[in-house]
Amino acid sequence: PIFHTVSYAMICGATLTAATGVYAIEGLSGLFGRLIFGVLADKVGVRKVIVGGLLLQAAGIYAYIYLGEINQFYMLAAVLGLAYGGVMPLYSVLAREYFPPRLMGTVLGAMTMTSSIGMAAGPVAGGWLYETYGTYHWLYIASAGIGIAAAALALVFPPAKKDVDENSSLPQPA
Repeated sequence: PIFHTVSYAMICGATLTAATGVYAIEGLSGLFGRLIFGVLADKVGVRKVIVGGLLLQAAGIYAYIYLGEINQFYMLAAVLGLAYGGVMPLYSVLAREYFPPRLMGTVLGAMTMTSSIGMAAGPVAGGWLYETYGTYHWLYIASAGIGIAAAALALVFPPAKKDVDENSSLPQPA
């Protein structure tokens, strides 16, 4: 949905300059989100922060449906930027909790490949939804649903073992 934010803001009456400001705010607040969510994950646990961040993203993405003024776009962009930027680096920490160091290249490569596929397909799917239905609402509904599904998946993952044996491909019992 980030890709279509500028277009949607313009449809809602924003100028091109104001609409691109929404995108800039998302990016800038994402920088702060990386630090804030990282510190929070160190204190309360990475999985809790990822689940909370994914749910915050889902709620924020869904909220786009109700926006109409540029100031609303700016406020939501700040929140979404924090959540999106904050969650992204935590996946590496989560991978470390589940896999030994010798597999990090493979695991992180697979994770980033999967996310890249989603980031490449998302704008195309969003464009198709807009052209098919004449509104971005279905894009935001579908994206929120994907965010909720991701949070649910993170919730049902078994807890990570604290110690990962360097010679195994799976965490070993303590």
